[in-house]
Formats: sequence, structure tokens, C-alpha cells
Amino acid sequence: MTVTQVAAYAAPAAKAPLERTTVPRRPVGAHDVLIDIKYAGICHSDIHQVRDGWGEGLYPMVPGHEIAGVVAEVGPEVTRFAVGDRVGVGCIVDTCRTCEYCLAGQEQYCVEGITGTYNAVDRQGERTYGGYSSHIVVDENYTVRIPDGLALDVAAPLLCAGITLYSPLKHWQAGPGKKVAVVGLGGLGHMGVKIAHALGAEVTVLSQSLRKREDGLKLGASHYYATSDETTFEKLAGSFDLILSTVSAPLDLGAYLGLLRVDGALVNVGAPEEPVALNLFSVIGGRKTLAGSMIGGIAETQEMLDFCAEHGLGSEIELIRADEVNEAYERVLASDVRYRFVIDASTI
Repeated sequence: MTVTQVAAYAAPAAKAPLERTTVPRRPVGAHDVLIDIKYAGICHSDIHQVRDGWGEGLYPMVPGHEIAGVVAEVGPEVTRFAVGDRVGVGCIVDTCRTCEYCLAGQEQYCVEGITGTYNAVDRQGERTYGGYSSHIVVDENYTVRIPDGLALDVAAPLLCAGITLYSPLKHWQAGPGKKVAVVGLGGLGHMGVKIAHALGAEVTVLSQSLRKREDGLKLGASHYYATSDETTFEKLAGSFDLILSTVSAPLDLGAYLGLLRVDGALVNVGAPEEPVALNLFSVIGGRKTLAGSMIGGIAETQEMLDFCAEHGLGSEIELIRADEVNEAYERVLASDVRYRFVIDASTI
């Protein structure tokens, strides 16, 4: 394959609606795979970036870092994959490969910074375009295998939402005997509930209202509380070993830190656009940890996919046509999706 144009949906400018267009894909290099994209999940971070919520973006921007597809071509030195393999691509398409974090399989914390699947510039100085497209060319070292036990459509969101929750749950050792709370039951949160339950933890959902209570319990939560009820924070004070905040709005961190046991951790995986305030006595009392976690490394992403296949943990999705993407964005902002929009790439 030579450099070619492929169909895609892109935002032509900040805050502009996405529209159908074409974008270039590089030739398949020695260690590259060409992926025929079948499905692409819509992540809230796509909306943040398209609307310059996290800083100035590169336009036209093709979002999408929850990519599931089939290998259509491999480079001459590829050893990990063959044509016809079911594969996925997440948030990272390259790193320095030589720093201590890359060598430790924690590429997401690369000292030189990751090359994002979209809205980034690669080593060759070329722009990266994401998964809202028909095809993508990715280095085999940043591509993962989707197990046969997972359908491609429900597997796509695992490439961001799944690994974003799996990584901190493993790092903070969620499992039998541990009480875990998930703040927010959305695209990220619903996978946190599923994975934490499968790991053996006792799971509680903390949501603004009880509107999704029945869903939360079906997904694996043992308890469900409304944070809009002022008595919730009194009832649950000192209850949890680990709290995962998946929301992208600023929280009263002190109130949530008050729900932790001694040595508990409040881990943020949602990224609000605004800064948040904190009284440090909230962490000093109880030797508590306020932390963050960002996606996961490539090997850990593969581990997550294998775990999800073993336990039957696909994402709960609403499949849409590509020309419905702008409506889907508005519905994500209105919390009107259960629980992840996935684009059928055949409609691009």
C-alpha cells in the first residue's frame, strides 16, 4: 500500500460539527499493520479534544482511539500478526521505546511523551488521525489482539474505557475483601463496575441520582447511592479502600476523600477541564492518597482484553451510523447513552 486517502469523519475546526472527508494514511512500513476498521468507540475525551477543552487541537481532527478491526496487510518484518487477525488500537501509537517506563511496559508514562492515536504529530512529523475512519496503519508493537471470545463491536470501547479502569484496579489491588466505589455510571464507570466485580471486590456505585440503579446492580454493583442525597456522605464515611472517579466534572474532593478508610485511595481517571481545589487536611487525616491513572501499557491492555474475554465483559453499547456522530456527541454530554456509542465503520 502506498500513501493513500481513506474515508473519515473529521472536525474541520474547533467546536465545528464533524463531517465526512478523506485523510492520508502512510505506506505500510516494515513493522506496520494496515487495519480495516470495523468499529470505533466514542470516548468523552474525543469531545474534549474536538472542542479544544484540553488545549488547542490540530485540525482537521479525526477522533477515535477505541478501534477494533481486522488486519488487511502486514509489513515484511511483522511477526505478531497476520492478515485476517482481529486486532485493536487504543490511545497510543508510538512512544520513545527506550525510557525506563517504556522498557517496563508502562508506555503510557513515556518520558518523551506518547504519540496519540489522533491529534498528535508522529516521529516523521506527520499528523495522526484516529479511528473514525475506514483504515489505519499502526506499528505492530502498539497493536493488540482481540480474543475470539469478544465481539468486535463490544470490544472497541475496551481499548480506552476498559484499560482506563482495569489498570488502577489492578495497581491498587482490587479483589476479594476490598471495598471499591465507582463514581459515575457512564462509559468509563460501567466498565469499572464490571471489572471490579469480576476481580472479586465489593462494588458500590456513587451517582448523582438513583436513575441507573437497576443497571448498576445488574452490572455487578452490590450497592448504589445518590451523591445528591446529603446523607450519603454521612452513611458511607470511612467505608472504602478504593474510589475511582470517572466523571469529567469537578468534584468536592474533600467529601469523597472522607469516604475512604485509613490508607485508602481516591483515583481520578476522569479529567475535568477546570482545576479543582483541595484542603490538604482531607488527605493528612487517615493517610489517604489522592491519585490519578492514565490508560495502561500495551501488555497490560492485552492482559485486560484477555481478562474481559475470560469473564465475558464486553462494553454495553449503542451502535450508530457515522452520520449520527454529532448527535451522539450531544447525547454523551447529556448523559443520554447506556453506555458507550460505537460507530459502525462500514457506514463511513
